[in-house]
This record gives sequence, C-alpha cells and structure tokens, in this order.
Amino acid sequence: MKKKVMSIVLTASMVASMAAPVLAEATTEGAASDEGKVLNIQCWNEEFKSRITDHYPGYEEVDATHGKIGDVDVVWTITPSDDNAYQNNLDSVLPDNENKDADERTDMFLVEADYALKYVNSDVEVTIPLADLGITDDDLSKQYQYTKDVVTDSEGKQRGISWQACSAGLIYNREAAKAVLGSDDPETVQEAVKDWDSFNATAAKLKEAGYKITSTVNDTYRVYSNNVSAPWVQDGKVVIDDNIMKWVDDSKALVDAGETGTADLWSDDWSAGFFPDGKVFCYFGPAWLINFSMHADEEGSIANQGGWGLCEGPQGYYWGGTWICAAKGTDNPSLVKDIMLTMCTNNDVMKEIATADSDCVNNSEVLAELANSDEGANAVLGGQNPYAQLAAGAENVDMSNISFYDQGCNEEFQSAMKNYFDGNATKDDALAQFKTAITEKYPELTAE
Repeated sequence: MKKKVMSIVLTASMVASMAAPVLAEATTEGAASDEGKVLNIQCWNEEFKSRITDHYPGYEEVDATHGKIGDVDVVWTITPSDDNAYQNNLDSVLPDNENKDADERTDMFLVEADYALKYVNSDVEVTIPLADLGITDDDLSKQYQYTKDVVTDSEGKQRGISWQACSAGLIYNREAAKAVLGSDDPETVQEAVKDWDSFNATAAKLKEAGYKITSTVNDTYRVYSNNVSAPWVQDGKVVIDDNIMKWVDDSKALVDAGETGTADLWSDDWSAGFFPDGKVFCYFGPAWLINFSMHADEEGSIANQGGWGLCEGPQGYYWGGTWICAAKGTDNPSLVKDIMLTMCTNNDVMKEIATADSDCVNNSEVLAELANSDEGANAVLGGQNPYAQLAAGAENVDMSNISFYDQGCNEEFQSAMKNYFDGNATKDDALAQFKTAITEKYPELTAE
C-alpha cells in the first residue's frame, strides 16, 4: 500500500506579469505583496493538506478544498491515484502551466518516488529547481541523501523536497520471537535476520513452530529492489539486476517450503497476520505502516496489544514518501519557498509533525532527539522507541539507481513472477512474460 498523501491545488489572484525576476526576490517570509493571491496545489489524497492545516503557521481552513494564508486563497485539487488518474491530471495541466491565467496556474504539486523522475527530467520543464527558489544546500543539510536523490535531475539539480523519511525495517511478532528465538529483544532478532541467508534459515525454524516468516513474497520485494546495483533500464535495454533475481530464487524456495505465501499486499490473506491466529512472524514497513495500517485500533490485533517489535532487517530500504515540487509558471514563488522550508526544514515544525502525526520526518537532528526521548516510545511496538532504527535505515537507503521506469518495471515483474511462485509457469516462462509486458508498456525499450 502506498502512503496516503493529499493532492492540493491552491489558487490565488496572481499578478499576470509575474516572471523570472520574482524568483530571485523570493524570501522565507511567506507570500510577497506583489505575488499571486491564489495558491493552487495538486495532490492525490488528504495527507499533505492535513499537515498544512495542522502545522503551517497562519493557515486557516475555509472548507475541505479551500484555505487562506494571509490574503492568499489556497485551493486544493485532489485527484485520486486510481487508474493513473493523478498522473494523467498532472500531464494535462503542467506542460502549458506558464501560459494560463495567473489564478488558474498550478503552484505546487506532489509526487511519489516511483514516478518522480517523470516530472523532474521531463522533456518540457515543469518543475523549478530548489536553488532557483533561493533554497540552499545549507537549508537541506539535515535531510537524508536518498530523499534528495529521488528528485534530482540528470544535471544534478534538486527539484523537490520532502518532510518525510520513509525508511523502513522489519516489524516482528514479539510472541513468535520469544517462542522461536528465545527473546524479543531487537538485537537478538536482528542477528537472526541480519542478511538473507540468516533470514531464510530463521524461516525454517519458524515453520517448525507453526509460523510463516512473512505473509507473502511481496513483503520482501521492495527490500531487494531498493538494493540493486544498476537501474532497470540501461541504454534503452531492460536489465534484471542480480538482487532482483535473488528475490525470485529466495522467494520460490520459501513458497515451496511452505514458509510464506503469494498473496497480494493489502489483501485479506496478507493482513491476516496482523492478528495472533494469522501466525506470521514479520512484515516489512516504515513508520506509517506501523502506526496506521496494522489494525492498532482493533481489539485483539497484535498491534492493539503492543505486540510488535522493530529491527533493521537484512538490508536498508524505504517505502513511500511524498515530495513537494514547485510548478514552472507559479506566480507565488515566495510562498512556495516558505511552505517548503517551514514544513521540510524547520526543526520545531518537524518535531511537531513527528509527535502529533507519527510521521518519520526527514530531519536527522529531530530523529536523533526523538531517539533519545520518551516522546519516541511507540505503543504498537510495546513501548519501543523506533527512531534510532529508522534513522539508521534512512542513512543506508541508496537511491542512486532510481529510474523513470521503476514503477512499471516493478509492477510487471512481480505480476509475472507470481505465476512462477504459484507453480503455473517455469521461471523462464515468467521472465518471458515480463519482457513481453514491459516492452508493450514501453515500446521504446528492448528486453532480451
């Protein structure tokens, strides 16, 4: 499941003559007097809107899709991601944004990592580099490198910013850990899952005790895919990385041994392990999965009983996150800059977001403070403070091999491999299915 994030369009009466010189005059003091009076923000769900409503100083909510920041009207345009509707909307409104009437222009829009480069490296420029807004490297010094890499273009210019660090770990069933490993201490569990060989050996022990190590092979896919040695596409050719193939081989062995399943993420079979009778040892996920997706409010769930723990797991990785981009053509550059700096770099605001909303924020200083504070204790994790593990995980995430094609390649690959895992195709047949599907989706590519 992807982290829910709200899509916003903020509209304001903007000065039509606003142009490049204004960018140079942008300040961090909110809206400049000669800028537009409508801030339009494009999002795909309510999350970012709620963060602005609750934490941006001076924001006043008018109704579900409108607000005020000083004398600027804020208009939120929310287009759900289903059937690619959100990206289709961006594709229709961004390329000609500069030529629209001032009050109709998109000023900010949000993206996810899976398709960020589509807009960061677009043929028609649709984003403004942060440096052109006056945001400096020093402003970004507390942010984790992977969150910068996700929105950095081919010329090294960062074109987006995030308040979230969605580094993730291995979320384990404490009762199962005590029964099989002799302890539910994070250090003990980490030793048992410190690499994939250890993880697979532990799976066999868990099976003897009646547990599956994961609910499905899809639980681990993102961990492997975040740790590839090269991009999916090289010189126009689809290349399957060795670490992706290791996922295939490891997963097939686990399935054949009855140590995991093949259910889709977010299915009832997948989430059955959120309850004791589901007999699942672990899930892989970030803070938002722990806090919002594991049925913590439901009596009888493991989360409700504080029965989960967290360790780093076999490899560092991330899942989810939302990046804010300034739209080319905005006539509100000062306000856009101020929102970015306030929500994504201000220590006080980011600590407030972390403690009030259980977000793992993109700020090394704030996470270090929380890791050494009672404020970081998490009831779902039995009072464990997860911030030290999450901060360490964020340092280990490497997104240098991200590509424009990641979302399509990952989705088609997992779909094709399910036939192999379920015994309905050979590995070679499943690989051939993937190569056919990916070249149909991206005709400009070859896959041998």
